[in-house]
Amino acid sequence: MPAYTKEESKDWAREKMRGVCNVLMPSFSNDLSKLNEEAIRHDVRKCKEYGFWGTLAVSECGTTMEEYLRFVEIAKDEGGEDFHLVVHGSFDTMEETIKAGKAGAAAGASLLLMSYPPTFYPTSEREVYDYSTKVMDEVPLATVLFSVGHWNFARLHPAELSPRLVAELADHPRAVALKCEGGLGNGAHADVLRLCGDKLLISDPREATAPGHVQWFGMQWMGTSVFQYYGDAVPKYFDLMHQGKWDEAMEIYWRLQPARTARQADTASYSGAHFIHRQSWKYMEWLAGFNGGRLRMPTMRLNDGATRRLAEGAVRAGIIDEAPAPGLNEFFLGRNPM
Repeated sequence: MPAYTKEESKDWAREKMRGVCNVLMPSFSNDLSKLNEEAIRHDVRKCKEYGFWGTLAVSECGTTMEEYLRFVEIAKDEGGEDFHLVVHGSFDTMEETIKAGKAGAAAGASLLLMSYPPTFYPTSEREVYDYSTKVMDEVPLATVLFSVGHWNFARLHPAELSPRLVAELADHPRAVALKCEGGLGNGAHADVLRLCGDKLLISDPREATAPGHVQWFGMQWMGTSVFQYYGDAVPKYFDLMHQGKWDEAMEIYWRLQPARTARQADTASYSGAHFIHRQSWKYMEWLAGFNGGRLRMPTMRLNDGATRRLAEGAVRAGIIDEAPAPGLNEFFLGRNPM
């Protein structure tokens, strides 16, 4: 169970949530019939080596419920007490989300990332509030709220979760942070900081915005995304910013621009799908030493042109010395084949 009570959640977050939180995707056997435990452990060790505060155990890669819970157990066991695990609350139903959250808490996870089922179609903000509070009431984990276009909530408010709704949810004792990707520009950030910045840690996972957010409102925790594409660079520059070593931090930040541009172009290629290209993320992290490997359907396909551009961006950013040989067979096999 978590190292804090329900009433201690916000204080725990202010004290302990400091750093960068990446994502951990499951790895499977080469025939996709089962989890590849050694590959998962390899990736957790790599997360720790690169200096990440913790990681989100992604639930959108084709695992069954039983496999997802085992994935969480493996990741927590390998990560140990000094590495924070976040349960991904993205399932078909609220009941499944609550089940996974409770099991994750029992396994030692630190947080829940709030998400909403693809078939959840609220007609009012009150329905979003009721769903969110029900999950937080039932799951004994501090919770990161999440505003993003995937939810199709812009029809309720342009910020995807309206700042007023976020402020209401912030009163819940288990609401500790907001992963803020909603709306255009920085209006959502400014509004939620004004309304409830004393109750929630505000985070923007689009790492290109990190310098402004750290400098202007002291963003102390950034998550969650595939920051490992950049190797150890993001945790390193984030820490330097908080130490006030801005010249060193920005030297690293600007060095990443070719890879950042390649990743943004890749994201733009599927932005209308409202579905993250996890297989592409798996390829990005493989470039930086993670296991790689196949994911189950539903998943988007990789193509040689897109992966070549990601590899070339990593080379130009100094993340890797040279691009891998053409083709995807080595990636699909993974570093720990099973």
